[in-house]
Amino acid sequence: MASPALRQLEALVRALGDELAGFRRRAQAAEARVRALESAASAGSDLATLERVRALEAENADLKARLAFAANRSRQLAARVKFVRQQGTRPVGPTSTGAP
Repeated sequence: MASPALRQLEALVRALGDELAGFRRRAQAAEARVRALESAASAGSDLATLERVRALEAENADLKARLAFAANRSRQLAARVKFVRQQGTRPVGPTSTGAP
């Protein structure tokens, strides 16, 4: 049976994974918008479109950084879950062998 702390940690890892997936979707959407705007810009679009492309590129860079952070944090939390599980399978107290 899992301890409340382990269940809470697992819930946090799941939530972080969901957030990571959301960041990934947003980054992919931003990249698609940038590609569309770049193709429009190459066809001779105006300055406002080019500024929008720059803004989307900045947003994309931010999302990629947040995605990398979330991925790293997910790995850290997964390692903690593994550690907690390993601690849960070990004996709780000192084992007495009868020898001094």
